[in-house]
Amino acid sequence: MSQAEILLHATAGSSSRHAAPRVAFIGLTALFSVACIAAFAVSVSVWTPMAFLALVLVGASAVWIAGGAATAVIGAMLPRQPGAPTPHAFWQPTTRTAILVTLCGEDPAPVARYLADLRRQLDHLPRPDSTQIFVLSDTSGPENIEAEETALSVLRSDGAISYRRREVNTGRKPGNIAEWVDTQGAGFDFMLVLDADSRMSAARIHRMIRTLETRPQTGLLQAAITLAPGATRFDRHQRISARFLSPNFVQGFAAWTGETGNYWGHNALIRVDAFRSVARLPALSGSAPLGGPVLSHDFIEAAHMRKNGWAVELDAELAGSAEHAPQTLEEFHRRDRRWCQGNLQHMRLLSAPGLHPISRFHLASGVFSYLSAPIWLALVAMIASGAVEVAGALPFVLIIALLLLPKASALPDLISRARTFGRRMTILRAALAEAMMSALIAPLVMVRQSVSVLAVLVGRDCGWKSGRAARFTLPKGVLEMAFGALILSLTLLAGTATAVLWLTPLVLPLLAAPLLIHYLDAPA
Repeated sequence: MSQAEILLHATAGSSSRHAAPRVAFIGLTALFSVACIAAFAVSVSVWTPMAFLALVLVGASAVWIAGGAATAVIGAMLPRQPGAPTPHAFWQPTTRTAILVTLCGEDPAPVARYLADLRRQLDHLPRPDSTQIFVLSDTSGPENIEAEETALSVLRSDGAISYRRREVNTGRKPGNIAEWVDTQGAGFDFMLVLDADSRMSAARIHRMIRTLETRPQTGLLQAAITLAPGATRFDRHQRISARFLSPNFVQGFAAWTGETGNYWGHNALIRVDAFRSVARLPALSGSAPLGGPVLSHDFIEAAHMRKNGWAVELDAELAGSAEHAPQTLEEFHRRDRRWCQGNLQHMRLLSAPGLHPISRFHLASGVFSYLSAPIWLALVAMIASGAVEVAGALPFVLIIALLLLPKASALPDLISRARTFGRRMTILRAALAEAMMSALIAPLVMVRQSVSVLAVLVGRDCGWKSGRAARFTLPKGVLEMAFGALILSLTLLAGTATAVLWLTPLVLPLLAAPLLIHYLDAPA
């Protein structure tokens, strides 16, 4: 049998197992979307060209929201899938795995502490010599380099890690990994990619290695990711949100995507042979931001691995895999700006030949995750100005219900596992507080993402960890507050009572943005 025939035979059974969840995903997404579109249509008071345009925008947004809700519902309905089985005590890997930790100017001290602990954990597992840790650095600047080399010096002298820093960081992170694949990849079967803020336990890595050894058709196994504890109120909110959202969402996502999953850039175990052909992605024609090097390379690498016949799968277990989230809203917005530019580049790749339809869906989802913000802002402006007259609350209620559904679907399981009445009440209070805080933060994110999309479309390149300081920055929350004041002015001038009522939950957080940001950035 040829390699292609082996892969086709191995993935045939997997495809049939995921057929029912895919049908359920399509059906639920269609059902939820049609309900929102119909509710909006019957609520429009006067049909004008602007109303028809609004209906189209509502339809696009409804499909996006419905897809997330459908994924979580599928995850909640399916029996909880066990993670990769724990190898028996005497099992030893027959393969060699490289753990690649990429650095680019991050604080090296936490990374050094984590790697020292990870090496100790690996040394207590069977055949510890089968796993080697590489630190691949693109750090620049004399002070940063000195701090990094000092922090890692003991690990290097003890032989716990191999350290290499490039003088010229061609291709950024993807180029760094591709260079390692070219120079040292031949000596390893698998590579585990970690960012500076990634954390995985040796036991989880060990289980994933065994899984990949038993699935010769799998080229990439992406671990589900939780959020590691941080220091601020914003971080605490993100962790609570993830606790409600993640379990069902990742289970549902793994169920319907099957062997055509996605790659999130880190916390993933990859077969070196499968990755080698996609390690060096060609730059897009034209200049940045929509041309030039591909920033969100992980989606593209996964799509091309699947195109080449390899399975890309999600290991939905949450234990033993984490990352640190941005600690402040400003840090979140900076990272989100880069992701925005990278994801919008995918518009040019949606029609690339040979891609699996689900891979195209992943790319389209990444694009729409940012286009949805200006779409919502446009809808708000239409309703606030009176250009589109909407009577009744039904469309708003349905949209809010769909937004709440992914996290609400986790409540029955969490409450059933709580052993006391007090713990159940704690869970309910946490769910209510999380929903309220998410409602306050969402308008702020909508404004900033809309500005980011506009900046990309008019040709503003954000670079990639360039270190360049902005020439001019507004005080925190002023931009959001200005948008809130503009929306409020449009609403009052239009004099539509319904619009005033339903836009209040959006306008008030924007007007209070400076205070809200100050509260969220404070220590928890």
